[in-house]
Amino acid sequence: MSLRGLQTFSRMIRGRRLFAAGLQCCRCRLSCHVKRHYSLLPDDVKSLRALVNPEISRIRNIGIMAHIDAGKTTTTERMLYYAGYTRALGDVDDGDTVTDFMAQERERGITIQSAAVTFDWKSHRINLIDTPGHVDFTLEVERALRVLDGAVAVFDASAGVEAQTLTVWRQAEKHHIPCVCFLNKMDKPAANLSFCIESIRQKLKANPVLLQIPVGSGKNFTGVVDLLTSQKLMWKMKSMRDDGRVFEVKALDRSDDPDLLQVVSDARTALIEQVADLDDEFAELLLTDFSENFDAIPSYKLQEAVRRVTLARKGVPVLCGSSLRNKGVQPLLDAITAYLPAPNERHHDVVRWYKDDLCALAFKVLHDKQRGPLVFLRIYSGTLKPQTALHNINRNSTERMSRLLVPFADQHVEIPSMTAGNIALTVGLKQTVTGDTIVSSKASAAAAARRAQNDSEAGKRSRECASVILSGVEVPDPVFFCTIEPPSMSKQADLENVLNCLQREDPSLKVRVDPDSGQTILCGMGELHIEIIHDRIRREHGIETHLGPLQVAYRETILHEASASDTLDRTVGERRHVVTVELAVRPVDIASAGGSCELAFTEELEGQLSAETKEAVENGVHSSFLQGPLLGYPLQSVSTLMQRVTIEPGTSPAMVSACVSRCMLKALRLAGGQVLEPVMSLEVTVGDDHLSSVLGDLAQRRGTVRDIQSRHDNKVLLATVPLAEMMGYSTVLRTLTSGNATFSLELDTYEAMNPQEQNTLLKRLSGLL
Repeated sequence: MSLRGLQTFSRMIRGRRLFAAGLQCCRCRLSCHVKRHYSLLPDDVKSLRALVNPEISRIRNIGIMAHIDAGKTTTTERMLYYAGYTRALGDVDDGDTVTDFMAQERERGITIQSAAVTFDWKSHRINLIDTPGHVDFTLEVERALRVLDGAVAVFDASAGVEAQTLTVWRQAEKHHIPCVCFLNKMDKPAANLSFCIESIRQKLKANPVLLQIPVGSGKNFTGVVDLLTSQKLMWKMKSMRDDGRVFEVKALDRSDDPDLLQVVSDARTALIEQVADLDDEFAELLLTDFSENFDAIPSYKLQEAVRRVTLARKGVPVLCGSSLRNKGVQPLLDAITAYLPAPNERHHDVVRWYKDDLCALAFKVLHDKQRGPLVFLRIYSGTLKPQTALHNINRNSTERMSRLLVPFADQHVEIPSMTAGNIALTVGLKQTVTGDTIVSSKASAAAAARRAQNDSEAGKRSRECASVILSGVEVPDPVFFCTIEPPSMSKQADLENVLNCLQREDPSLKVRVDPDSGQTILCGMGELHIEIIHDRIRREHGIETHLGPLQVAYRETILHEASASDTLDRTVGERRHVVTVELAVRPVDIASAGGSCELAFTEELEGQLSAETKEAVENGVHSSFLQGPLLGYPLQSVSTLMQRVTIEPGTSPAMVSACVSRCMLKALRLAGGQVLEPVMSLEVTVGDDHLSSVLGDLAQRRGTVRDIQSRHDNKVLLATVPLAEMMGYSTVLRTLTSGNATFSLELDTYEAMNPQEQNTLLKRLSGLL
């Protein structure tokens, strides 16, 4: 018999044993108050075509977010398995998980791009997006959270809040997304519940609402106690191959460990008091009906109150488990359906103006060799059907969608329609990009605009169209760049086409052509980001490209205030163009401006300029922001005030833009230039014996130590370091610590380079030119 046949036969035998055990358990359930839970048997895999299509209140759009290696993908894999949508448990180390389907993901054991899967759990439909934990791919987290209604934050129970945890948490807060916390890896010897709770409270400034107490610690972690129901959920693994489908639910009684009973009693009392402080309705119920005995409060009343607290973002439910050891994932699924919001519980101002008409946001694009562009849409209102024409408001274009699919990582199933609240995958939208608003027709957009105009709040807005467009996805600026060259000029056109496709898939990837050398410049979020792009070009498109040396994407700013004026007088053909411009520039504090450049008009000028002229002025100023006067890097933290714009009749807008750009260049040169370099937040986890070596290396890299914290037997070093000094740091750190250290980087801010470093940079770049 073949190996596949033996595996199938063993599953059948195992399934029968589970079924027999279930029958035996059912016979004794009344006498011992023990209940066993069963999912589908291993070979009964559900089909996406049989997916439940419930009412909108039973839909959950959630994301899994965390620091790298916290267990996001493993948790997602267990969810799919217990929901009955996979036949076997995938493993990140084996490279056979559902959501990590890219070759690079399976080789490296990390998530590179977000992957969407759809499944059902107890009559609820869950649209889940597994996101990357590496800082280089933070855009994937950003655009996922933009369209989701809730999130599960996964923590390593031995580490608590880590560097990238802070980043993704801030992203979730920006979009006002309710969260549930899952303390994963409770089976690790260093796992510490109280440490994790305190780090959530201190570092995330959140209010953790503990719903479970772990039973056992380290290798002896066997289950959890549900504080709402006072029930013990136990996974009694008989072997390493036990998949965790079967677990016991047993009410706590006097036969249990007295210490555990005391801990649970104290924790439940603290939970009730905490929820009462956060929810007035629950507090009133306690004082009126259960003032004599708080413990008598029904568990469903407590659950309802926890849900209200979660949706109001006053607190975050905290659960614990071990996804790799198959413990605690089913209660996490229950918590997702119980506490995280349905689409109709999230309020989107723009959507209400469309009523029952289609309104959707494109948040991700993939390119398929057979199907062409695949566009992910979050449907906010209306119904989506294949073979229909859709209007893109951002592009002012109409396209025909040919097919409609349910996303399941890289395996998709075609369906006849998709209702509001869901995430869909579409085929045929060739012009749509990330952040575009999709509606059924121009007429529906116009009708929504009229409703928005009638609304008292929307009536104050100057642009009618802007009020009916969903806010897009914020794309971070790149921090690294390098040249990229094809193997021969015959491949140049192919490379340009590939780079266009990759930019459409990944908006954080920027491609430009150097005006002096004519070389193609690749700009990305980090070393790993550019390395992955380079590898994809080779593997997926068969082009062996050459990358130039990696360089840091600096910024420029100005040192002083300066004013300038300029007049352009040019005759083109029989037409004379005359325009005079006066403006002033000044530096702005980086912290207050957030690093952006600003443009303002004097009150007198604001009322004089036509919309066309104003747009021409804005184009001229913004083009100047893209190239500083010192080294040609983009400008940052510069404020421009337009003081006078005089135009002779017949002058074209292009000439106005040209004059403004020339005047800006004059003012910027008078103001003096300053190079800003990206400074990174660095977190290194290292043992005591290697700490001095790491500190010595950090001093040579112009690093500044902010804090050194203790975490169990390790030290956590927090520092800021210029990005230019971090090239190849992973290799150096591995050598210094014999591979016994981990680190993470995150862009902190841009700081002015000291004169010595700036002169060195100027000389180096002059040598390159």
